[in-house]
Amino acid sequence: MRVPQPVQRIVSLAPSLTETVYALGLQDRLVGDTDYCDYPPDAQKKTKVGGAINPSLEQIVALRPDLVLVTKSLNRLETVNALDGLGIPAYATDPHTVQEIVSSTERLADVLGVPDAGATLRADLEHHVTDLEQRLSGLPPRRVLFIVWSDPLISVGKGTFIADAMRLAGAISIVDSAQDWPHMSLEEVVRLQPEFLVFAASHSDSGQNDFDVLAERPGWRGLDAVRNRHFAVISDAVNRTTPRIVSAIEDLARQLHPEAFSPHPEDEKEKKIPPPAQPQLSLQIFNSSCGVLTHMEVCACAL
Repeated sequence: MRVPQPVQRIVSLAPSLTETVYALGLQDRLVGDTDYCDYPPDAQKKTKVGGAINPSLEQIVALRPDLVLVTKSLNRLETVNALDGLGIPAYATDPHTVQEIVSSTERLADVLGVPDAGATLRADLEHHVTDLEQRLSGLPPRRVLFIVWSDPLISVGKGTFIADAMRLAGAISIVDSAQDWPHMSLEEVVRLQPEFLVFAASHSDSGQNDFDVLAERPGWRGLDAVRNRHFAVISDAVNRTTPRIVSAIEDLARQLHPEAFSPHPEDEKEKKIPPPAQPQLSLQIFNSSCGVLTHMEVCACAL
């Protein structure tokens, strides 16, 4: 099934894809999304087609989309097959690393007919990631526990995109599990002694509240990170495979490795030296920089 070009009417069945459509500047073409598509706030005003697991096919048909966007990890094969039977093309993404999020975004831009926007966004994201790698080069990673849920205690496995995001932020999870969302015992966490606890929250205050609640629970004072109040709160953007995850990575890196972002004394000294009177050479530095689903043969490189 071919995707009509240009794609003028889009329905998104995943919050991450809704965010990405906005990041590409195509929000005016988004005619519908799910009940859980809440970012940016304007996405909440779009026509809702239900949940990601059981969207309303009738509502989708009524919106007359040129293309429906789905993710392999969230949406069901039955939904894709049903759309195919109705003659509605679907495109799926399925990134598992930050680099795959970046490249998946660019491929989606190509499918939606805005390759320049995709290339520009990719170049910007890669610039930020490269800058982080340079800043953190040579610094030992912080051993952290990323807390998805506190009761029961759930963290992230080593194969998740969140674990990859933490690695780019100069952190390594104490959790060595092949499961995506492993349950942890407090005894095991105390034995492993993470240097920092990491929380994702929509507001920094709520993340601090989460830490304060944990600190009062029996057993948690056995963690040096709790006694020393070593915790980081980052945007819940880290929970979604969208371009916005890079800003969450930068935020975490700044909290775990503030020394990498402090100006060097030499730099400060240079700033105080008045510029010479003679003409100077001015350098301009600039950055340059799958498919359609008829069955669930999803683009494995692409959420």
